[in-house]
Amino acid sequence: MKVDGGIGFEKGGMGDAARQAEALGYDGVWAAETVHDAFLPLAVAAETTERIELGTGIAVAFARNPMNLAVLANDLQTLSGGRFLLGLGSQIKPHITKRFSMPWSHPAPRMREMIQAIRAIWRAWETGDKLDFRGEFYTHTLMTPMFDPGPNPHGNPPILLAGVGELMTEVAGEVADGLLVHGFTTERYLREVTMPALLRGAAKAGKTRADLTLSYPGFVITGEDDAAVEAATTAVKQQIAFYGSTPAYRPVLELHGWGDLQTELNTLSKRGEWVKMGELIGDDVVDAFAVVAPIDEVPARVLARFGDLVDRFSYYTPYKVDPEHWRSLVAGFHA
Repeated sequence: MKVDGGIGFEKGGMGDAARQAEALGYDGVWAAETVHDAFLPLAVAAETTERIELGTGIAVAFARNPMNLAVLANDLQTLSGGRFLLGLGSQIKPHITKRFSMPWSHPAPRMREMIQAIRAIWRAWETGDKLDFRGEFYTHTLMTPMFDPGPNPHGNPPILLAGVGELMTEVAGEVADGLLVHGFTTERYLREVTMPALLRGAAKAGKTRADLTLSYPGFVITGEDDAAVEAATTAVKQQIAFYGSTPAYRPVLELHGWGDLQTELNTLSKRGEWVKMGELIGDDVVDAFAVVAPIDEVPARVLARFGDLVDRFSYYTPYKVDPEHWRSLVAGFHA
């Protein structure tokens, strides 16, 4: 199992953060798209590292179009010397329509077509054949020599798709190179819902599990003393509550018989009662979503729980961990 870290948007610090992650032994770093663009930190990291893989985790696909995603991914694949991973996610309708002012309809079929269009653009650059992609949502039929970068010397980057629901997960298995599992996923949901859906999608394309990469940012609760563990637990409960309030993620809770909890969380979120939301998350919910262990036992616990399921793991810790502990938290995966 590979272990990944993250990279932020600190001015003057992105390159240092990437170099530090590489020195600590991480296999990859992911850049999120929240208040900053996900691609820019990776461009800096590509120039300051040699080995580590660099991925968008995630870039909001529907805020863009297949052509600019194809260009961005191709550029980062070139800059990094073939170490780029294009991680895409759909986001949810209110953000796409109200924040980005972009169209929203049939997210799973649209995502399938978007990835197919990106691959068609790359194929045109690689082969020199006429670009002629015509779909229900996207049409790309113009590629003049001035805008054609030609084949990428490092090949095209892998595309990993984020998904929680079964339809989007099937799309990942069918047209992507892997799945970015959402942090709001339990081991049971991963085994009973996610994996079967992924393999159904893969079967449509004649692929098997071996053809796909699963990357999972799992919640971890740890700390050097009781106070640190308590603070970590509170932070994780609040993050679980935040995700749990989203109707799109309700199936995860329903699988465990916690559907009513989602209703309560959603009601409180509309009132802005974020602290109270976290207080609704009981120990049984925490145990389902998070690996809870002393620092030196975390890697072994993660491997025991997910070693047969996922190919890449990253620590989802919505709290600060002493930098001195990261080396041991990473080294345990490579022991």
